[in-house]
Amino acid sequence: MKSVKALSLVGAAVVTALCNLAAAQASEVNIYSARQEELIKPLLDKFSAQTGIKVNLITGKPDELISRMASEGRNSPADLLISTDVGRLYRAKQQGVLQAITSDVLSSTIPAEMRDPSGQWFGLTMRARPILYVPGKVDPKDLSTYEALTSPQWKGRICIRSSDNIYNQSMTASLIAHDGAEKAESWAKGLVANFAMPPKGGDRDQIKAAAAGVCDIAIANTYYLGGMLADPAQKAIAKKVKVFWPNQADRGAHINISGAGVAKYAPNKTAAIQLLEYMTTADAQQWYAETNHEYPVRAGVKASAILQGFGEFKADQLQLDKLGELNAEAIRVMDRAGWK
Repeated sequence: MKSVKALSLVGAAVVTALCNLAAAQASEVNIYSARQEELIKPLLDKFSAQTGIKVNLITGKPDELISRMASEGRNSPADLLISTDVGRLYRAKQQGVLQAITSDVLSSTIPAEMRDPSGQWFGLTMRARPILYVPGKVDPKDLSTYEALTSPQWKGRICIRSSDNIYNQSMTASLIAHDGAEKAESWAKGLVANFAMPPKGGDRDQIKAAAAGVCDIAIANTYYLGGMLADPAQKAIAKKVKVFWPNQADRGAHINISGAGVAKYAPNKTAAIQLLEYMTTADAQQWYAETNHEYPVRAGVKASAILQGFGEFKADQLQLDKLGELNAEAIRVMDRAGWK
């Protein structure tokens, strides 16, 4: 009987040790993030304060982080990959560095078109890519759709960044999804013919160029304009352009997401899912909205006052994984169109 009791005690000790080990493993989560630290760390600190789970953050360019995860394989410490465009998240899925997860919280909170059908990535914020115009130089009554920007009336009047930018690749992919590759290529050629200057710089540079009179129209993501309007040093420049929501009579304005997926070999999978779910809470979504001027994916959470000032709009309901699926075709279309 003594030996049985001793074995029971040993067994209980082993179980306790394993439980303690699991708890220790779940007490941290490692993030590979393509988002800049200042745009996400305060939210992660709030998560740590509420849960006691330590967050270790590594930031870098999205493709570099995906390649790093692939090369690390089973030895990767990454629990969560955060990226700024669905095209990158789709690429991560294709390279096999993410895993499918099931979460009732995420499924009920995030619209179906903003999450991977197989559960490998989830949209956390939404951003739109509308037409920005200079009042006095452009009558908004002359604007209608992305497709209409190929009209000769806009020759030499459009600023947009280069074709190697994922945002433009995703926008072109959306046109392929809706109109077909042939029409999308015709659109791209027409757009290039109306460029005011060879593409250079980022979205903020396109806004600055429009404000400086280089062009009358710019295409840029809303959160860049929102950030500039919130910055006293750039507010005067940003106020020189207005937002026009294209394609409101048909499919709606092009949108994209920032989002995340759980790493394939996540050592702290439970904590990673917990963090993902936290990032869709009303409080977290409100923080994103107010701080980064991105649209919440959670219903009932208001956009920032600045974004509300852009007006309500109809968003394209395209399943966003199509943007990743059509990325390679979009690049070929842009290349053939001479979009540098």
